[in-house]
Amino acid sequence: MKWRGRQQSSNIEDRRGQTGGGLGGLGGSPFGNRGGVRLPTGGGARGGMGSILGIVVVLGLIWLVTGTNPLDMLTGSTNSGTTANSSSQVPTTGEQSELRDFVGVVVKETEDLWGGVFAQQNETYPAPKVVLFSNQVDTACGAADSSTGPFYCPGDQKVYIDLSFYDQLREQFGAPGDFAQAYVLAHEVGHHIQNITGVLPEFNQRRASMSQEEANAYSVRVELQADCYAGVWANYAGQEDLLDNGDIEEALNAANQIGDDTLQKRMQGFAVPKTFNHGTSAQRKTWFERGYTSGNPGDCDTFSGNV
Repeated sequence: MKWRGRQQSSNIEDRRGQTGGGLGGLGGSPFGNRGGVRLPTGGGARGGMGSILGIVVVLGLIWLVTGTNPLDMLTGSTNSGTTANSSSQVPTTGEQSELRDFVGVVVKETEDLWGGVFAQQNETYPAPKVVLFSNQVDTACGAADSSTGPFYCPGDQKVYIDLSFYDQLREQFGAPGDFAQAYVLAHEVGHHIQNITGVLPEFNQRRASMSQEEANAYSVRVELQADCYAGVWANYAGQEDLLDNGDIEEALNAANQIGDDTLQKRMQGFAVPKTFNHGTSAQRKTWFERGYTSGNPGDCDTFSGNV
């Protein structure tokens, strides 16, 4: 990705070197409903503005590793116990500094894309803050640590990422490359779009009447929509001449490596489809490609028909 020397976002909040509270309760109260801008749909499609939830790009790992039901982490509770922060120096290694700059550029490009989309509707895009942290972090959704992976908290409308995740993405998940890293960020920003357009708040209203299996199935649809929105951003990046040869292949490989079936087979030797909450590798690749090929958010309707 041709990112060096480009403008960076001012919405980067660097909390690296700070110490947050331990991993606390992340379930409970409803999401706040921001109401809604609705993205252009075209052809009568709903544009995916249906029900659902969504947060972490590798959320399925949490259930397997920690025993915590990931759907219980999506309600914006602040029940996190003691959360005092103590500041220390932000890491300044060359690699960390470069990753920080990279994140700033990618976030700025997502702001330019979605700012334009919302402007077409005579609306102002409320860009999210992107928080860089190390080890632990306190959020409006509770306290989290690095094992959570990158995530979006609807309670404070911020994306959280420990940059060490990119080492894990490359080494553990077999998804190297800067555009694989960009895909992760664009996916989480996609959850912000879903929050401010009403998708996440509506899910929380309907969740009480869903079984666990039904909620998992709807979660798959929201995650696939976030993948499609990431693909829309990749299309925009191409129009801005930011893509290098192999970039799209890097993103597709990342989508493949973090599919529920692939993750479960890697970790436990078999897959249990009824527990999928992000989508299979094939589904994730398909919806990213759909967004990339079209460049139209209205083609990201994962809530009508089969996915």
